Amino acid sequence: MASLEDTSKSFRLERHGSYLLRRINSAKVVAASSHLLFRATILATVVLILLFTLHYPPLLLSGSSAVSSAGGAGGHSNHRSLMASSSASAASAINYGGAAWEREVRRSATPRRQDGLTVLVTGAAGFVGTHCSLAMKKRGDGVVGVDNFNSYYDPSLKRARQGLLGRHGVLVLEADINDAALLTKLFDVVPFSHVLHLAAQAGVRYAMRNPQSYVASNVAGLVALFEVAAKHADPQPAIVWASSSSVYGLNTATPFSESHRTDRPASLYAATKKAGEAIAHTYNHIYGLSITGLRFFTVYGPWGRPDMAYFSFTQRILAGKPINLFRRHDGAAVQRDFTYIDDVVRGCLGALDTASPSTGGGGKKRGPAQLRVYNLGNTAPVPVSKMVGILEDLLGKKAKKNVVTLPQNGDVPYTHANVSLAEQDFGYHPTTDLATGLKQFVKWYVEYYKVQTGKHTDSKKRAEEEGEETPATATA
Repeated sequence: MASLEDTSKSFRLERHGSYLLRRINSAKVVAASSHLLFRATILATVVLILLFTLHYPPLLLSGSSAVSSAGGAGGHSNHRSLMASSSASAASAINYGGAAWEREVRRSATPRRQDGLTVLVTGAAGFVGTHCSLAMKKRGDGVVGVDNFNSYYDPSLKRARQGLLGRHGVLVLEADINDAALLTKLFDVVPFSHVLHLAAQAGVRYAMRNPQSYVASNVAGLVALFEVAAKHADPQPAIVWASSSSVYGLNTATPFSESHRTDRPASLYAATKKAGEAIAHTYNHIYGLSITGLRFFTVYGPWGRPDMAYFSFTQRILAGKPINLFRRHDGAAVQRDFTYIDDVVRGCLGALDTASPSTGGGGKKRGPAQLRVYNLGNTAPVPVSKMVGILEDLLGKKAKKNVVTLPQNGDVPYTHANVSLAEQDFGYHPTTDLATGLKQFVKWYVEYYKVQTGKHTDSKKRAEEEGEETPATATA
């Protein structure tokens, strides 16, 4: 019996040992597998980061994939082109900062008159940005511009404006307002007294095709600028920025007054501008930024935006192509408060000159700061059909018109500005009627694009019939 007990104990010990051995071997396999899985996870993460860096460098370098249009307009941007533009901007921020670059920035920013302003202009190669920069430089202010030269409309027009500004001593950097590193560097180099923020994704209808670009520029870009101005700039600059008459949306009370409701936007563009006004209130309240918003009403004139009706109608009339004239659902004419660029420039400079200093610094508010909003319009709505008639006379050629009902694409049927507040606070008073302003635009258009109008052709024909030399022949 003792022998049988010993055998049984030996058997049980052997089974228990075998069980422990299997558990140990299993634990080793699990540990090895876990280690292998951990290494594979690390490797996969590294690969993903490398791929992400290659495809979206601006997100890692400058903290933003957004792009702002910088005061432009017109065409066929998409997500791919926006990312490419941001990438170029981020690369520029890395290359900026050398001694020669800083000298150029300071040279352009230095005022030539006593008590002159030192102004950073965003969207400087845009329509309004170019005219404002020239006007400020002419009166002796220091001006530095930034623009991302995106392809919303023909970048060559923006480059031509950049060349014009350069010939007048204004440096325009190719950069994006979402590039916080670049903005920070600029404020390190120059203590800007003011910012004229005109960079934006413009256009009502384009928002239906590329809504993200409006959020990236008009919301994220505005926040990026406010962040640097509020928390980094020393001293904090006073900021004047471009809102829009589009914020009045479905408002039916006329003329549009700053006291009217703006909570019913008719387009995403209008919604982003309304959001901008709310964001401005927040940064004014928390950080003491002095902020003035300007609601522009259909600005037109030389060096204008190709997506605007007066510009595109001119192109199509000269090319013999049809134009679409919108009418309201009740059959009434669509009307716009067309405002000439020189009047708008005077309004922008008036807002800059009367802007109070910001009251914060280092991200802290030290007292109440100025917060304003103004209409800048012409106070004289004109039917779009009348604008076409003026163009026909100036071009000497009849338009081929398609009259269609105004679609539900964000356009509003009527705009009319009440500018009494701007007149009261900084003497804004528009003086240019539509016929006079369009005459100046057509003169510029003919010279810039080197085209002949029907009027020129008619006068040449008459001169030939009468045996006279045409002006071109006479100067040859």
